[in-house]
Amino acid sequence: FVFTGELEEMTRDEAKEKVRALGGDVSELVSKKTDYVVIGSNPGLKYDKARKLGVQIIDEKEFLQLIK
Repeated sequence: FVFTGELEEMTRDEAKEKVRALGGDVSELVSKKTDYVVIGSNPGLKYDKARKLGVQIIDEKEFLQLIK
């Protein structure tokens, strides 16, 4: 998982901890190996890179559904 932009339901650190607690990996960089880029409001360059690489982009609502 890579996070970009501002999340509304939780802080980015809380989201990262949730992913790690469920056995997932978190990265600061988008690559072809990235499974998901989670976008909040005002996503940055990571969003653009994910689009170029064809990485799956989900919003915070979809992320919350995944981690339930």
